Amino acid sequence: MDVDAFAGRLSFFWNAHNNVLEEVAKFRASRRVWAKVMKERFHAKKAKSMMLRFHTQTAGSMLTAQQPNNNIVRVALQTAAAVMGGTQSLHTNSKDEALALPTTESVTIALRTQQIVAYESGLADTIDPLGGSYYVEALTNKLEKECWEYINKIDEIGGAPEAIAKGYIQKEIQDSAYKWQMDVEAGRRVIVGVNKFTQEEEPPKNLLRVDGSVGKLQAEKIAKVKATRDNAKVKETLDALEKACHEDESTNLVPFILAAVEAYATEGEICGVMRKVFGEFKAHTAL
Repeated sequence: MDVDAFAGRLSFFWNAHNNVLEEVAKFRASRRVWAKVMKERFHAKKAKSMMLRFHTQTAGSMLTAQQPNNNIVRVALQTAAAVMGGTQSLHTNSKDEALALPTTESVTIALRTQQIVAYESGLADTIDPLGGSYYVEALTNKLEKECWEYINKIDEIGGAPEAIAKGYIQKEIQDSAYKWQMDVEAGRRVIVGVNKFTQEEEPPKNLLRVDGSVGKLQAEKIAKVKATRDNAKVKETLDALEKACHEDESTNLVPFILAAVEAYATEGEICGVMRKVFGEFKAHTAL
């Protein structure tokens, strides 16, 4: 396919972490990198093909179980960073997501956070509100440079699939996560309420508890579907999918999967067929 036939419909999913200006620079740098990749590597000609569209979710990994009300402030800052960075859509996490699925109250606070930033803060009134800031521009340049270093390294390895197969990408993520945690434990990185400004707390109250009957109801619904569907047709479509899985790598499995879905095969049954043929991916445990 010609790249311009579909590139304008591609979009990304970013996380927004706590360092506001770094996050803004990250989003800005990503747009530069994407435009350059599409133009120079894939020879796109349409402007829409070079425009990076992205959704942002505030970072659940940045939320703490300790002093969960602090997470309201964290999410507000992450939301502001995403908006100033030019996100097209946004999901705001709830304050209690480090402890459980959110309650209606905490979901409402998360929603109001987004609405206050959108309608009261003025941050959404202009494109790239921090453009021209010396610090943000310098940080954007730095992040873009480091991003290209990663891309070039992955190219040298043989591309992303090969880099994953060799454990390179996993190791980079693990090393980064380990350094982060060591910095927190050593106090070099302050997490309010965790390693600084701590206090004695009572166990959290009013957390959402999912009723066990939900799982039972879902199992009953699946059993009903299996009892009323055309099971001969299900078997036929799953057998066809298995046969297709055994063919060469160029075989498009999507039509076979859709046929199984239309016959009311379950996701578990479909995945089971593919698991039987391909096995399961085993991540590197020692890198």
